[in-house]
Amino acid sequence: MDRPFNIVVGVAGGIAAYKAVLLVRELVLAGHDVRVIATESALRFVGAPTWEAISRHPVNTSIFDDVAAVRHVALGQQADVVVIAPATANTIAKLATGLADDLLGTTVLASRAPLVIAPAMHTEMWQHPATVANIRTLAGRGVTIVGPGSGRLTGADVGPGRMSEPEEIAAAALAAASAREPAPVLDLDGRRIVVTAGGTREPIDPVRFLGNRSSGKQGAAFALAARARGADVTVLAANMDAAPAAALDAAGIARIDIETAAELAAEVARLAPAASVVVMTAAVADFAPAEPATRKLKKLALGERTELVLTRTPDILGDLLAHPVPGRTVVGFAAETAADREELLALAREKIARKPADLLVANAVGGGRGFGTEDNSAVVLDSAGAVVAEVSGSKRAVADAVLDLVLRRPA
Repeated sequence: MDRPFNIVVGVAGGIAAYKAVLLVRELVLAGHDVRVIATESALRFVGAPTWEAISRHPVNTSIFDDVAAVRHVALGQQADVVVIAPATANTIAKLATGLADDLLGTTVLASRAPLVIAPAMHTEMWQHPATVANIRTLAGRGVTIVGPGSGRLTGADVGPGRMSEPEEIAAAALAAASAREPAPVLDLDGRRIVVTAGGTREPIDPVRFLGNRSSGKQGAAFALAARARGADVTVLAANMDAAPAAALDAAGIARIDIETAAELAAEVARLAPAASVVVMTAAVADFAPAEPATRKLKKLALGERTELVLTRTPDILGDLLAHPVPGRTVVGFAAETAADREELLALAREKIARKPADLLVANAVGGGRGFGTEDNSAVVLDSAGAVVAEVSGSKRAVADAVLDLVLRRPA
């Protein structure tokens, strides 16, 4: 697999919805990003908590979910393939006529991705002339139709209409997504890239720590994008969430797990001299407890009020810039709680004046922005503080846009 795919799995209201759980699980374990759109009827067979636990994303059910992000359009636009399993007779009829009266219908119409459906219904419904005509219409549009098989249905019924097995549907979906993929552009072939990701944790005692909300998703997106473009990538992973870490492992990207800012500084100092690009997405703690306790601090012993003495952690980006390597590009990050674009730019320019990285990616965080989200929005500055790009979209799209800027820099 060259890269993980963005896959939308639509689940219609049929008893075979339970098998779709296994489909989603197989795709997620293979390293793909899966978003589930369940119809209201589907949720009567399998509830939203199950879909969320298996897909690792909130389940989408309504066109009124996340209206500000135009979710009913964005899901389809970002998909590499849309899979509907089970596809009931009712859903197939809607697809054939282009009816979009729910989130699943609008997503299909808003997507240019391949569509794969796995029909599931009673034999009489499958063989009805209306369904036969609808299937013929969809096949004529290039929709991939998986099954149905013949076998035991609900009750005592036996015959054609049984939904295909999850493994077969998954294989068809991945084949459709891969066939759509253009030949990879290996414009980073031969380059060695180091990416820092996640957030450092500074121990207070063996139990507690000072940390931040960084999930590592943006760093993982950079690593996956660079690897897809031919680079030799190493990720210095500071306490990444499970999902982005699993995506790196599935792609075979080298990952070094670290805990503290001091550990990260040591690894950057070790690897950066041989790198042609260093991308510093990790959120590094500015301070650490001066003397971490060797045993758990007890609340009763501390009393109602206590003081924690902090010391500055290593300035990793500053130290990196103080030891330049000819031809190496350093990309810094500035996560700021800015109220608007003007404040974000002011804070970013203040940082780039102190630490003149070749590129500085500044994004607003807090209030549901930045940390832990699937999307990002950022302003990119050069070492002189000039805005060279404004990028937004999925974190993978942001990563590719920044890598494009890296490649445009003079050799």
